[in-house]
Amino acid sequence: MASPISVASLTKTYPGAAVPALRSVSLDVAPGTFLVLLGPSGSGKTTLLRCLAGIERVDRGSIVIGSRTVADGRSHVPPEQRDLSMVFQDYALWPHLTALDNVAFALRRRRLGRADSRARAAEMLARVGLSEFARRYPNELSGGQQQRVALARALVADTGLILCDEPLSNLDADLRERMRVEISSLVREAGATTVYITHDQAEAFALADHIGVLEEGTLVQAGTPEDVYHHPATPFVARFTGLAGELRVRVAAHAGDGTLEIVAADGAAGRLPALRPVSAASGAALGPGDAALLAIRPTGVFLAHGESDERHLTGQVADVAFRGRGYEYAIDLPGLGRLTGVFARHRAARGDEVGVRLDPAGCHLFHGSPGDPAPADGTTAADAAAAIASPITA
Repeated sequence: MASPISVASLTKTYPGAAVPALRSVSLDVAPGTFLVLLGPSGSGKTTLLRCLAGIERVDRGSIVIGSRTVADGRSHVPPEQRDLSMVFQDYALWPHLTALDNVAFALRRRRLGRADSRARAAEMLARVGLSEFARRYPNELSGGQQQRVALARALVADTGLILCDEPLSNLDADLRERMRVEISSLVREAGATTVYITHDQAEAFALADHIGVLEEGTLVQAGTPEDVYHHPATPFVARFTGLAGELRVRVAAHAGDGTLEIVAADGAAGRLPALRPVSAASGAALGPGDAALLAIRPTGVFLAHGESDERHLTGQVADVAFRGRGYEYAIDLPGLGRLTGVFARHRAARGDEVGVRLDPAGCHLFHGSPGDPAPADGTTAADAAAAIASPITA
């Protein structure tokens, strides 16, 4: 049966560290949810996973798995008593055991007989497509096959919670994509709650029911993949989940219907389309004359084609790459910077002058300018985390 998870005000500082690895992290995960924790190296995602697993002791706060408090700063339930399975980045297979026996080993604590354990292990290996490799040892398997053995071991235990520690990071691109599909289908078929960590935003969006984005130990946003992508809470979230570029702009006027008319910061690039501003964590509004950061998704920028196509900016093609379905461009905007991942179905040559059209649906407006560590009103990542009101639910 899938286990819900409740994490409240979780704080963890490693001995000798100057700053906490986790800063008052809180989240609720409904049973059967596939949660991806996304963040760069040092963001705290691995520490949070290890705290859930019981590998690390928490300093403050609590973790509840199912109906049982497994950590609260005073008590600590060890990993083997938390009824969970884990898929490691380096597979963590027993080198002296065959694939079959590695999977069957996970059933030892279920106190099944050897024959029953091996029968269930064989069934699970068949589900991950490895029946013919059951008698092979880990060193006789490819990386992808080893990862499937590790996944089979996690699934056969039939626990309420599966933790995945960047399980695809050691695989080549094609195998990663195939394994991503297998992990997604198998864990959902099992019905277990899954917590999966990665620094790869494409992987996160492809896998997740819900995403939690961490920055320097703080949970800065949590929600569905669509919420996180279309409504990033901070410039950091926008950057980490994929931008074509950032422009320094200023607000020219209120355009009506809750939108703002904006211009390039130096006024040289002409008037840009009316945009609805992204609310800062403090709720402070943008007004005429305010400096702002325009964060542009790859889905929010297009290469103009033909004289009739609307143009908001003019630039020069710095690079072009054929992507099968069309072309991706890097466009230099004089005095403003560079946009990358600009898509068009037609080809332009390097050095050509081109027009760029922005789609407001793919543009996000924040206080401040590129490089600001926090919104211009002084809001911190912790303040932004406090604004996350809704729990993660299925």
